[in-house]
Amino acid sequence: MTVCTGNICRSPMSEVVLRDRFAAAGLHDEVVVDSTGISSEEHGNPMDRRAVAVLLENGYDDPALRGHQARQVRSVDLLTHDLLLAMTAAHAGALRRLAGADASLSARVRLYREFDPAAPVLRPGDPEHLLDIDDPWYGDRGAFVACLAQVEAAADAVVAHVVAELNAR
Repeated sequence: MTVCTGNICRSPMSEVVLRDRFAAAGLHDEVVVDSTGISSEEHGNPMDRRAVAVLLENGYDDPALRGHQARQVRSVDLLTHDLLLAMTAAHAGALRRLAGADASLSARVRLYREFDPAAPVLRPGDPEHLLDIDDPWYGDRGAFVACLAQVEAAADAVVAHVVAELNAR
């Protein structure tokens, strides 16, 4: 599950990209990809039209482009998903707070850009926000193009991570 603020830009964009990559890897029947937001402010809303346009321009065609309805993450989502990919350190913090004292649930929370081979490698003491994916909502079309580039840069490594986890089972 990918997680951003309102579940209308970054997390549904990454959901579409990851679903495409898992399908290309032949895993569309084994891996379920979805998305949520930490806020309820956009609940029920479709994916941002600018996000849809950029995804379509880049060859993505997924039911989520037309049928997406934003939803807020719930504590049960932490139980039903093996990997929760936060778009920012603030989102990761919200997910960890939702996990409470359950260390096994907190361990499922990762920053999406941790998987980008070109992203900075965090050392002990480095702030997690160095791996944030900027919110394109406040920008122009270029902000959505940049967001998609960041999402795509990490997608193959996310797939490789999940494949390794599946093989370890």
